[in-house]
Amino acid sequence: MDARQRWPVTGGEQDVGVREAWLLGQPGLQDLLDYVEDHAIGSAAVSRSELVDEWRAANDYYHELELREAGAADAIEIRDLDRDCAELADEVRADPRYRRAFDKVPTRFAMVELDRLVVAQSHIDLDHAERLKDRAGDLLSAEALFRFCQPLGDFEAPVQIRKADGRRYLFSSASSDLRFHECLLLKPEDLADHVAYGSVTGAIGLVVGFGSNFLSVIQSDSRLLLHNGHHRAYALRAMGIRYAPCIVQTATRGEELSLLAASKVMASPSFYLRAGRPPLLKDFFERRLHKVLQVRKTQQVIEISIEVKDYSVRTLDDT
Repeated sequence: MDARQRWPVTGGEQDVGVREAWLLGQPGLQDLLDYVEDHAIGSAAVSRSELVDEWRAANDYYHELELREAGAADAIEIRDLDRDCAELADEVRADPRYRRAFDKVPTRFAMVELDRLVVAQSHIDLDHAERLKDRAGDLLSAEALFRFCQPLGDFEAPVQIRKADGRRYLFSSASSDLRFHECLLLKPEDLADHVAYGSVTGAIGLVVGFGSNFLSVIQSDSRLLLHNGHHRAYALRAMGIRYAPCIVQTATRGEELSLLAASKVMASPSFYLRAGRPPLLKDFFERRLHKVLQVRKTQQVIEISIEVKDYSVRTLDDT
């Protein structure tokens, strides 16, 4: 099974579901139809023809916006970070996760306009956004807003870990941010608490966890593409906050963009970074451009299977 697949939650929770806002009128109509059929509660009652009609109407409205709001994404306002947040930004820069995740292209902190952020993610979990709004509180100070957008510390979503059959292991969480990180070659001294069958020559560590959890964008020319933190950006916009402190990574050419952007963006970069009116964060708040669906709760599952082969090979000096 694909490690990125999200498995449905079983039991009574499944009937309650969650609310998701989906952008209509953008590429991915078949994906939307498939998603509704597989995940929407009461999907049999959702008319595919009516959903296509809604999508078509939104697509027509986007054509209007291409004329009325041409260049809106290029007019995004970028402000300097508040002076009161300079030390907080230095704390984030000193964090190992920041140094590891933002080490490829020129990067800075800035206050960016939320409405004009280009978005490639087509849906928002509205219930999760509400929880984020509750966590944010009033955000009366620049420091509180910065901490909300650039949190330090460990991500708190619970994770279940279990061994399946043989050499197969499953990690699961309600957070879709759960991901495989990397494979590490470990030394015997890294296994201080391990009781081995015999002397140990080495070990392999397979690391699973979450992303850096920093609100970040990718700048390409005059546009800013929302990269990480869609739900926090949505929650802030819903609270009436217009500007947020973001980590801005600057890509000056296509090869750099491919190092940073998600695969969906790289599949059609000209649509997001060159189209006259690409999808923007504010579109989630436009009644004619989104649809709210009640969908089943799911779990993000990372499955790791280990294959071990034991065999002999002839050495080079054999004759």
